[in-house]
Amino acid sequence: MVPHLTTALSGPLLELERRFLAASPQIEHWLRGQWQEYTPPFYSSCDLRNSGFKLAPVDTNLFPGGFNNLNPAFLPLCIQAAMTAIEKFCPDARSLLLIPENHTRNTFYLQNVAQIAAILKQTGLTVRIGTLLPEIDKPTPIDLPDGRQLLLEPLVRTPHRLGLDGFDPCAILLNNDLSAGIPAILQGLHEQVILPPLHAGWAVRRKSNHFAAYDQVANDFARAIGIDPWRINPAFSVCRAVNFHERQGEECLAANVAAVLDIVREKYREYDIDETPYVVVKADAGTYGMGVMTVRDADEVIALNRKQRNKMSVVKEGLEVSEVLIQEGVHSFETLNDAVAEPVIYMIDRYVVGGFYRVHTGRGKDENLNAPGMHFEPLAFETGCNLPDYGSNNPDAPPNRFYAYGVVGRLACLAAAVELARTTPPADED
Repeated sequence: MVPHLTTALSGPLLELERRFLAASPQIEHWLRGQWQEYTPPFYSSCDLRNSGFKLAPVDTNLFPGGFNNLNPAFLPLCIQAAMTAIEKFCPDARSLLLIPENHTRNTFYLQNVAQIAAILKQTGLTVRIGTLLPEIDKPTPIDLPDGRQLLLEPLVRTPHRLGLDGFDPCAILLNNDLSAGIPAILQGLHEQVILPPLHAGWAVRRKSNHFAAYDQVANDFARAIGIDPWRINPAFSVCRAVNFHERQGEECLAANVAAVLDIVREKYREYDIDETPYVVVKADAGTYGMGVMTVRDADEVIALNRKQRNKMSVVKEGLEVSEVLIQEGVHSFETLNDAVAEPVIYMIDRYVVGGFYRVHTGRGKDENLNAPGMHFEPLAFETGCNLPDYGSNNPDAPPNRFYAYGVVGRLACLAAAVELARTTPPADED
């Protein structure tokens, strides 16, 4: 069942959605051409925000951690897409080593790991799970709330390969975003393919690089189907020398906040949008919704109190924030049971395999929903992401926003492919 979704401004949303549905032949042809030039990441997820007049990605994750939240009905889609991805990167693969985050106490996350392993096993691979945790020095079973059991095993490194005791895998799949850096045990593995590549981790990756790539993708796509790229693309800027504790870089931050707000105000005037523009300031590297704040006026970043500065100064693994992205905020007009919601789209290779709504009862339409207190509602792509077709003139056809979600999710995935191609270290180039 599709969760009950309500949205204000359904008229403008319908217009944008219908543009996508009407242009679906051009869209699919354009995307096929792009995938001939770029290799999609093994898997990804994309946070979308839907304001009715705008549908845009606000974050793209290359180490997605919510496969346990996907609708079980779409397991076959996941398996088929994973088969395609494995054949592309490692055609002769028989065995795969999965390396997760070090969240051994987070059973919700470990259920995600178990689900990824289950998907991969059904592609015909032998899958085992190795951990970077030094305290796990022998195979350690962990019981999960859903009745499954996960076996974490210590990694074994030889000069050029990584595996487990008695297990020499063809490929290594990371579900660890490397926020704490690239561990030595993962470096110099030139005989095995690592998915995603090491430079996809937050030790190297920057959100500003991703959205610069998305800027190119969105402009090319918008030109191809004849829409204003702003309707699918959040404006952004970046400050690279910020220290929230020492209050350094506040002038840069205020100037960039003001510049992005000016761009958004001008667009709101152009489209006669009666909303208050805002920006989201977030760490340029990192995830888990840490180091994020909503700003509606440039003066707000000058007057941060100690608690706010402490919140913004550190992200996952205790890393200090020195670079921030200033991104146009996209209001979310979607609600589930009166709570603000945003769709998260999941992809394996270049295929949409499902998604869910992130829902937060304590946050507003202009706030970050990736925060404690959120919960998830699975999306069911009942109609294959491109039906019903409004060309059928069926007055009873329900609004279909899944095709539009799938298109924008794929654009973000394409941007990730462009980003990874641009940032490949010279030593890793083929």
